[in-house]
Amino acid sequence: MRLLLYGLNFWPELTGIGKYSGEMALWLAERGHAVSVVTAPPYYPDWQVPAGYSALRYQHEKVGAVTVTRCPLWVPRRLSTWRRLVHLASFALGSLPALWRALRARPDVLMVVVPTLFVAPGALLLARLLGVQAWIHVQDFEVDVMFNMGREGGSEAAGQRFALALESRLLAAFDRASSITPPMVRRLVAKGVAPERCVEFPNWVDLSAVFPLTGPNPFRAALGLTDDDVLVLYSGNMGEKQGLDVVIEAARLLAGQKRVRFVLAGGGGARDRLEASAAGLSNVAWLPLQPLDKLNQMLNAADIHVLPQRADAADLMMPSKLTGMLASGRATVGTAAPGTQLGQVLDEAGRRVAPGDAAALAATLHELALSAPLRQALGRTGRAYAERHLARDAILARFEQELQALAADGVTELRSSP
Repeated sequence: MRLLLYGLNFWPELTGIGKYSGEMALWLAERGHAVSVVTAPPYYPDWQVPAGYSALRYQHEKVGAVTVTRCPLWVPRRLSTWRRLVHLASFALGSLPALWRALRARPDVLMVVVPTLFVAPGALLLARLLGVQAWIHVQDFEVDVMFNMGREGGSEAAGQRFALALESRLLAAFDRASSITPPMVRRLVAKGVAPERCVEFPNWVDLSAVFPLTGPNPFRAALGLTDDDVLVLYSGNMGEKQGLDVVIEAARLLAGQKRVRFVLAGGGGARDRLEASAAGLSNVAWLPLQPLDKLNQMLNAADIHVLPQRADAADLMMPSKLTGMLASGRATVGTAAPGTQLGQVLDEAGRRVAPGDAAALAATLHELALSAPLRQALGRTGRAYAERHLARDAILARFEQELQALAADGVTELRSSP
C-alpha cells in the first residue's frame, strides 16, 4: 500500500501521539508499504522546537524508509486557550500546501490523526477532490476535553453546540474512523459515525523494548536511591489535563515517610506551576524527559508507577504512558472512576483509587511501599496484561488488515466510477 499519514505530532517526539505515529509509520514501512508523512517539527512536550528543526520553513527528511515533510507552525512559549487555538490553526494552514502535493501522488489511504481536528476539513476536502480514501484516528476527543475541563469558553453553550456539531459532521464524513478504547469507539458512534465504519485501534507497547529487568539499576544509582528506598515514578507529559496535582498532594501527605521518594520526569505546560506547588518537599525530585535508550531502565527503576487522570477526562482519552508502565513489570497505581476504560484496566492489572482523592492515593502508595511481595505481584499482573492485550506486532497487524480492506474499497470504487 501507499499510505499518507497527516498529523501534528511525529517522531522524534518521545511521548504521546508523536511516539505512536512514528512507531506505526516505521512498522508499516518495514512491512514493505510506502509511507509518507506530513507533520510539524518536533516540539512536544516541552513546547520548544529543538536544534536541527525549524518552525518557520518546510523541511524534508527520511526516517528509516519513511518520507517526512515538516511544515511551519507557531509554537507559543506560554500556553493559554487562545494561544493553543492559534498554534493548531497555524499548522492546519501551513501544512495544506504540503498535503496537496502529497495527495496528488494518489496514496491508497490518507490517515489523519487527531488531535488536531483543525486539519480535518482541509484533509477531507482534498481527499474527496482527488479520490483518496480517508481515515481519521482519534487519540483524544479534544473538543469534549476543552469543554469538560472548564477551559475558557466552556460556559458558552452556543459555541459548544456549534463545535460539537461540526466535529460530528467531520467525523461522520470519513471513510473510516478509529479510536483507542471501546468507550471511545462508542463515542464515535454516538457522534454520528456509522458503526460499520468504526475501528478500535488501541495504543501498544514493544514488549521486546520494555520488559522487566533484574539486578542493580544504574538509573536508581544515579538518583542516589538505596535498595530500601521506594521510588514512585511519573514519566510523561505534564499538562493540565494530566491532573498531576493529586500526585503532589499525595507526596505532601507522605513527606514523613523517608523511604518513599517521588520522581516526576518530563515536561509540559503545567510543569513550572507544579514545581512551584511542590516547593519545599524534600521527597520530590524532577527530571527532564529521558532519551529512548534509557526508557526501559527508567521504567524499571520505579517500585511503583503512578498515573493520575482527572474525573472530567474519563473516556475522552486514554493515557498513552500506561502501556509502558504495565510492560515494565512494576506495580501501577492510577486514579480513575469505576467503569471507565482506565478504571477497568487498573482494576485488572494494577490498583485504582478515586480521581482527585490525594488521601486515598497516599494510603495506597504507603501500603505498597510497605510490601515488596505485593508490589512484585502487581508488577507480574501488569506484565501479563500487557502481553495479552498490548503487544505491538499483534495490534499493528490487525490495523494493517483494516488499512488493506479500506484500500481495496477505494480500488473497487475507482473501477466502478463512470
